[in-house]
Amino acid sequence: MTIYSEKQSDTNYARINELDLFRFLAALAVVFHHFSLDGFAIDSMTIMPYSSLASISKYGYLGVELFFIMSGFVILMTASNGSLKKFTISRLVRLYPAFWVCCTITFVITLAIGAPEYFATLRQYLINMTMLSEFFGVPPMDGVYWSLFVELRFYALIIILLIFGRIHQIEFFIVFWLIAVITLEFFPNYWLRYFFITDYAVFFIAGAAFFLIWAKGITWIRSAVIAITWIYAVYLTTDEVHEVEARIRNDLSPYVIASIISTFFAVMLLVSFKRTGVLGHLNWAWIGALTYPLYLIHQNIGFMIYNTTYTAFNPHALFWGLVIGILMLAYTIHIYVEKPLAKTMRNHLNKFTSNSEKLIQRITSNQKH
Repeated sequence: MTIYSEKQSDTNYARINELDLFRFLAALAVVFHHFSLDGFAIDSMTIMPYSSLASISKYGYLGVELFFIMSGFVILMTASNGSLKKFTISRLVRLYPAFWVCCTITFVITLAIGAPEYFATLRQYLINMTMLSEFFGVPPMDGVYWSLFVELRFYALIIILLIFGRIHQIEFFIVFWLIAVITLEFFPNYWLRYFFITDYAVFFIAGAAFFLIWAKGITWIRSAVIAITWIYAVYLTTDEVHEVEARIRNDLSPYVIASIISTFFAVMLLVSFKRTGVLGHLNWAWIGALTYPLYLIHQNIGFMIYNTTYTAFNPHALFWGLVIGILMLAYTIHIYVEKPLAKTMRNHLNKFTSNSEKLIQRITSNQKH
């Protein structure tokens, strides 16, 4: 998920500063959830609990839902100019450089200190580097990769619209998508549910509707989509409360969950109406840049460090030291690896696609003659 300018016909879409901040806060909520509670609760992924934050951080898993809403907003912004080439290159450059680095670091640290709880094979690592391990039935190097697989399925739907030149009909598509998702709730079909990403589609759809309001203004259709997705999002997240409680071994309040989801929608509505005040005028790009590597690198590495150092350090010092250390690592990855690698990758992809287009034009021209 990236926040940056894209151009559609004569419309220049400016950077939306506040989304960088919201992305970072969502990632930090997930980090606190994992480090203070989730890792200890689930199959003893780590031996260290940190109960001081558990009463709050137990709701941190909902940060992923906010990610998906913002992804619906930003991905539609990225695709709205109708260029399949630009969209594909922007996604490859945004996703892969940081992923390759984080996946490699996770693999190396797993080999070094992961045993016996964590292990990895070279085959697993190599397939993970494609970011398609789920589709090969290979376990991810880190559990947080599950959300990337959800994102990739969303990208695939957008790419289909771009291939057929129908991105301008996105409003019709998200209405159809929402109807399909609700219908499949009552008449489930595994493959259709997988294709339409029914467990998380409501968040992507909401994000897309928020973007349309931000870019083109409010209409009754967009208002209806927001209202329906909000109701459905509250239903989905509160309906799974017992499943999550069993996973994290903590009680959750459906009312708190509903309030958090409602807050996400309210905040994104303010973004859509450009009413975020001073937050929208401050530059949060530096902190937003940490989000992706922070999310990718924190979980398994954090758990493994816990397991090897828990008995040697004060739990408070270890917890906060680990949080700060992971943030510093994410910053280092972004500045010294992700940015230069992404720039090089973008240049090569642009050059490759330009040469390919010229070659196709030459072949087509020769065939005509």
